[in-house]
Parts: sequence; structure tokens; C-alpha cells
Amino acid sequence: MAKIQKLKIIPLGGLNEIGKNMTVFEFGNDIFVLDCGMAFPDETMPGIDTVIPDISYLTKNKHKVRGIVITHGHEDHIGAIPYFLKELNVPIYGTRLTLGLVEVKLKEFNLLSKTKLHRVKAGDTVKLGSFKVEFIHTNHSIAGAVALAIHTPVGTVVHTGDFKVDSTPIEGEMIDLARFGELGRRGVLALMSDSTNVERAGFTMSERTVGDTLDEYFRNCRSRIIVATFASNIHRVQQIINCASRYGRRVAISGRSMENVVEVASTLGYMKIPEKILIPIDDIKKYKPHQLVIITTGSQGEAMSALSRMAFSDHRKVEITKGDLVIVSASPIPGNEKAISTVINELFKKGADVVYKSLENIHVSGHACQEELKLILSLVKPKFFVPVHGEFRHLKQHAALAEKMGMKQKNIIVGDVGKPIELTNTTCKLGAAVPAGAVLIDGLGVGDVGNIVLRDRKHLAEDGIIVVVVTMAKADGSILSGPDVISRGFVYVRESVDLMDEAKTVAKKALEKCVDNNKKDWASIKSSLKSSMGDFVYAKTKRKPMILPIIMEV
Repeated sequence: MAKIQKLKIIPLGGLNEIGKNMTVFEFGNDIFVLDCGMAFPDETMPGIDTVIPDISYLTKNKHKVRGIVITHGHEDHIGAIPYFLKELNVPIYGTRLTLGLVEVKLKEFNLLSKTKLHRVKAGDTVKLGSFKVEFIHTNHSIAGAVALAIHTPVGTVVHTGDFKVDSTPIEGEMIDLARFGELGRRGVLALMSDSTNVERAGFTMSERTVGDTLDEYFRNCRSRIIVATFASNIHRVQQIINCASRYGRRVAISGRSMENVVEVASTLGYMKIPEKILIPIDDIKKYKPHQLVIITTGSQGEAMSALSRMAFSDHRKVEITKGDLVIVSASPIPGNEKAISTVINELFKKGADVVYKSLENIHVSGHACQEELKLILSLVKPKFFVPVHGEFRHLKQHAALAEKMGMKQKNIIVGDVGKPIELTNTTCKLGAAVPAGAVLIDGLGVGDVGNIVLRDRKHLAEDGIIVVVVTMAKADGSILSGPDVISRGFVYVRESVDLMDEAKTVAKKALEKCVDNNKKDWASIKSSLKSSMGDFVYAKTKRKPMILPIIMEV
């Protein structure tokens, strides 16, 4: 009896977390990858720049991988592409703006000439082995966003990508609900749907409502206006430029990612920028405050972003002055709330007037609320439902919403990173786990910082370090000089002379004991030093700094 082939859907990122979205679709000898994103490091990852998915499952099966399909150009969907391509050089499929933003990243990594980019548009279908991937127009907080209808030998899987239903979008048409309905009438095996805003009732407001609010601020303001938003939200940037033009202001762009996106979007025709309205950031001193708007990155309070540098007087071109109107036109990504709050407080201290999400309606989400999620469910009518894109609470609440819509609990799968969802035309279940997780990027290092290094960094950050340096004779193990005790991040040595002198005495006694007991191997001596110093320091201070013995033999 022939073995029944199953469609495997393997989330390698983006479930039970925000960011690093990546999903593998596998059938027989064919694999394609949906999205390839990064995530921000959290407070448990000191010194880490970026977090990307572990693709060891894909490298093991590289002969099967037919390509990467990208739903839209946000960093949590394209940010890991350069790292991915260094391991697997496969074609990339995306819409015009999406590929324009991917090209910018590939140029930075000198990968553009080596990569095949295939431009698609809504309505197109591409063949990737045994998969036919159809692109469906959607609305999101960036142009060129698409959902996918993945036609497989066991049935059609619909993946919404990040979406909302916007009947008055800034650019292009509203989401193609008719196509979702047509797919539903023909029969859909599984629906994978964006869960980010499932906790919010009603509908997500149109992007145009932000334009109305911005217009009010511009109309009544005689000061310089600084607007911070996501670099990739070109619809928001377009509306800011429109307001500036309406009220006779020039616009300067601050932040490399913002400059790149505006250049790509305007070149590809997604933005219409009036002639001579953009000025270099170097020229802002030539204009009076009421003639200026500065659009900047940093709406998430990132430490090195342009807005953060302005707030802490570290920006080379822009100094916040009393009376500046600063508009933070974004809502915090979970985990960034404290950083944003710190920046806003500093802006207030500088005398700026600050408008942010909790005060005014100056941001709308790019993700669907409950009524829109219900609308997609009712149009698609899937046999199985898989909530995606969100933390565990989002996935569970989206599953509960599907149940209220009449779906049976047994037909709803709440997945997790590394756990394959196995589908036939009649069944859906979780399979055996595959290697998955997070790879940490620190500078040029990819994956060379693991749990042990993070644990050491956390230890150093919380408790500091004590270094014990001693020189011993190779012949008989006698102490020739030292021990010297050096402290960093533990106590200020000049104010703790007595403690450090006592520490030297303890170290010396531990070394002498090792010599008396004829312990000459370094491991035993270091262990004895660590133990004695650790006990002494804890007894005196109730702290546990890292203790690092350094022994030199002569």
C-alpha cells in the first residue's frame, strides 16, 4: 500500500513571539520558504544586535528548497534574508516595493549580483516544485503586501500575511475580498491568519484617519515639527509630506533606513514627492522653525536611532529646542515600551511638546481587528484553521474566535516554532519536532553567541567581575608575585581599600594551601581560588561577582 504523502507546514519563527517570521512548506521533495524575518533582542540578550531564525532544518534539506516567497517588506519578514542567502542561494519572489527593499539589504551585504529576484504582482501564480503559489492583494501598513493561496496536491492553504481591511487606502485598492470568497467557494484545506490584533474588538481604522489628525497639528503649529514613525510605513511618510506641502514646510529626512525607504518608494512610484520639498538634513538651519518638518526613525526608542540621539543631545545635525512639536506616530512593539517612555521623557525635559499614541489618534495599526478576522474566516470557510503571527495569547484568542465562528476545536491547530503541522486532505495534526530556535547576531558574528555567553554577560552586568592575578614558579609552585586583585563593576577600589586588601589575603592563603598540599595543576588552583574568593566576597557583601583567576608560570 502506497504511503500517503502529507503537506508539512513548519514554523521556524513568528509563533509565540513577535518577529522573525519564517514558515516552511514541504511536500515530497519540494520545499519553499515563506518570509525570512528578524526580531529585536530582548532584555535577556545583552549586546545582541539582531535575532534571526535557526535554518539548520533547511540547510540539511537544501536540495529540496525551491525559493523564498515574501509577503511584504517589513524587517520582521525580510530582515534575515542576507544571512539566509549565505547558507542557501535560492530565488526570491516578491512584489515591486518588497523586492526594492530587499535589494537595499542585499547591496549592503554584497549579495545582489549573486541573487535571483523574481518580481510578481497580485493575481500572479508561480510554480515552485509541486506548489502553485498565488498572490492576493491585501492592505497593510506598507504597500505591496500580499496574501497567498498555496495550491498543493492535498488542497489549498490560504496564508493572509499581515493584513487589515482598509476601504480607503492611501495607495492602491482595498483588499481583494472577492478572491478570498472565490477560494472559499472552491474549498480551502487550511487558513493561516494574522493574529496580532485579535485582542481588539471592531475594525482597524483606515490609514487616512491619521492624515486627518496630522493635518490638525500642522494647521495650528508655528513651531518646528519632528515626526517619528516606522521607516517602512511609506503611506504615513506620504501623508506627512502632503501635510508639509499643504502648509508650506520643507521636509528633511533623518535616519539611514528612512532615507533608503523613501528613495526606493519614490523611485518605484509608490510615493509622490512634490518638487523641491525635500532638503538635506544639513540645510535645516537655513529655515525658520515654522518652515520645517523633520521625518525621523526611532519610534520604538531604539538606542542608536535618530530620535533617541536627538532626545539625548547626541545627534550631529538636530538639537531639540523648547517649543518643538514631536509626534511619535507609532505604537510600541511589545517589549519596547520602556525604551519609548525613556525617550519621550527626555524630549519633554528638553522643552518639546510631545504627542504620542496614548494621547492622540496619530497611529493606526496595519493589522486586522476581530471583525476583520471574522470576515476572512467567513469568506474562506477553511476545513482547518491555524492562527499565526503573534504571541501565545494571541494565537489562543484567535483559536477561540474561530470556535465562536463555528469551527470545531479538533480542526484548530495552535502551533509552535519547530513543530510541523502535517496535513492530508482529511486530517491535520502536529508532527515530530525539527531543529528550530533563535540565532543571535552580534556585530559580524552569526550564531557565535550562545546561552553560555549570554549567561556570562548577564552575570557581568548584574554582579561585576574580580580578577585574581598571580605569578608562580614552574619548578616548585611557589608564589613569585601577587596575588593582585582587580575589580570591575563590583566595587570602586579606592573606596573599598580594606575589602580589597582582605581579598588579597584570602587569595594568598588559598594559594599557599594549594602549595602545601602539593596541588600544582592549574585547574585545582583556579578552583580553590574561585571557591575561597567567592565565599569571602559573599560573606562580606552578599554579592556573587564573576571570579576570574589568571595564573602565570615562569
